[in-house]
Amino acid sequence: MALNNTYDARLLQVQQETAVGAGAMLLLLTVLGTAIGMGPAGWLTGLAFAFATWAVLARALHRTRPRSFGPANRVTLGRATLVAGVTALVAESFQSPPPVTLLVALTAVALILDAVDGKVARRTGSSTALGARFDMEVDAFLILVLSVYVSTQLGPWVLLIGGMRYAFVAAARFMPWLNAALPPSTGRKTVAALQGVALLIAGAQILPYAATLATVVLALGSLVWSFGRDIGWLWRNREGGTTPRARETAEPVATEAYASASVSSSASAPSAASASSRVPVLAASSRATSSSRL
Repeated sequence: MALNNTYDARLLQVQQETAVGAGAMLLLLTVLGTAIGMGPAGWLTGLAFAFATWAVLARALHRTRPRSFGPANRVTLGRATLVAGVTALVAESFQSPPPVTLLVALTAVALILDAVDGKVARRTGSSTALGARFDMEVDAFLILVLSVYVSTQLGPWVLLIGGMRYAFVAAARFMPWLNAALPPSTGRKTVAALQGVALLIAGAQILPYAATLATVVLALGSLVWSFGRDIGWLWRNREGGTTPRARETAEPVATEAYASASVSSSASAPSAASASSRVPVLAASSRATSSSRL
């Protein structure tokens, strides 16, 4: 009984931290709404993201019952708060011109903090598969939102950058061999980082149109190459699983994962066995303990 009470107390404390994160998102949305006179589109989109993030994360924490939320997860939750602001501003941009400086500032800080939570996790010994997945899903959704924003300037083809990872997730449901773990790749991480930087530059509108177009085309081209290379590897090794080399270098993740679509509160959490393979290229987290495309 005492052990159960201890676990319940820890879970309550962890859940309280997620509630604080949701409160921070609401506070940021209130500040943005007051500062720029945000309309219904921005409010509804931002609130939907805040609620979905809180609900899905709270569910994942309830299932995994971690001892504590952890300092690295607090950094990631802070990044998710910034992403809520970016999401609201992008949604609002369809109604009125957005405050580009504010949008770029929030995005830049979110991208910078992506390198911070991994270092915090390693230095504090608080790395977990759930934390890595949380980090990755926040990254992937930020890239999706940025691609939506930039697509209004360069065309709908930019949506391929944000949508490619989610299309891969959908394809893996019908082709299980896509779930296999991949060997670690510096190139994969570099390509993932390039997407955020390229979209940030494009969104900032600091370059001539031709240069902006070339930057985003380069980012998309590198992403197609990266996906194509990994899909080819998975296809060649689909019968026997990963090769001996991959088995030695890819460390499996065995825990509950943050939901595949962080914006859908109805998404079911993947099993521990499949969690090891569900790491998106667009969120090549420094906290990840395995390499994969999902």
